[in-house]
Amino acid sequence: MSAGQTLVRNIRTVLRQRGMTYRQLAELLGLSEPTIKRDLSRGDFSLGRLDRICEVLDLSLADLVDGGQAPGALHELSEAQERALVRDPQLLLLTYLLVNEWKLAEIMTTYAFDETRLVSALLRLDELGIVDYRPPRRVKKLTARNFAWRKDGPVHEFFLARVAGEFLRGAFDGVGDEFRFLSGMLSLGSRTRMKAALGRFAQEFDELARQDARLPLAERDGFSLMLALRQWEFSEFTRLRRPRKSS
Repeated sequence: MSAGQTLVRNIRTVLRQRGMTYRQLAELLGLSEPTIKRDLSRGDFSLGRLDRICEVLDLSLADLVDGGQAPGALHELSEAQERALVRDPQLLLLTYLLVNEWKLAEIMTTYAFDETRLVSALLRLDELGIVDYRPPRRVKKLTARNFAWRKDGPVHEFFLARVAGEFLRGAFDGVGDEFRFLSGMLSLGSRTRMKAALGRFAQEFDELARQDARLPLAERDGFSLMLALRQWEFSEFTRLRRPRKSS
C-alpha cells in the first residue's frame, strides 16, 4: 500500500472512530461534501489540504500515519501519575474532561477554572506527562483511545472510597438511567461467559463515548457505568451459615 493510500485509509478510520461524516469534515474545512468524497476516493489532494485535515482533526501528520494514535500513547497512567491526580481533585477533573474531548472554552464556561488556574493545571498535567500543553491554548492529550485507569490503582481506590457510595445512592430514575442488581448460582463456564460479555459491553460504552465526543457539549451529558462480577455473599447471610466440620 502506498503512503497516500495509507493516509486516506487512516483518515477514514479516524472519521469512523469519531462518528464523523464526510459532510461534517467538509464543513470544518469549508469545502463541499462532494469535494471531500472525491479527494478521499482518489487520494489526490495537496499538502495544504492535508495540513488542514490534520488541523481540524487535531492530529499531527505522524499521528495520521500511525492511524490517528501517536506511538507510545498512554493506555494507563503510572501509579505516581494517578497519585498526583487524586491529591488534587481539580487535576483529576481536568484530566477526565480532556480525555473525554472537552475544549478549554467549554471547561472554563462550565467549571470554576479561571485563566490562571487553568494554565497552572495544564502546566502540571504537562509536567506529569499526561498532556502536551503549548501555551496559550494548544493542548493534546497523550492518552490512547482505549485508555483506562489502573486496576486497583490510586484512582480506583479514590473511586471506591469517595465516589461509588454516592453513585449507588442515587435514585436512577432519570432519562437513560438503569440499575439492576442480580445474583444467582453460576458454574465456571457461565462465569467465564458473563465476564466476556461485560468486557464487550464496556468496549461498546467506550466506543459510543468516543463517537459522541464530537457532538456539541449541549447534546451530551455525563453518564457513568459500573460493571462488576465476583464471587460474593452478603455478610448477613454468611453469618447464618453452619460452621464447617473440622476433618
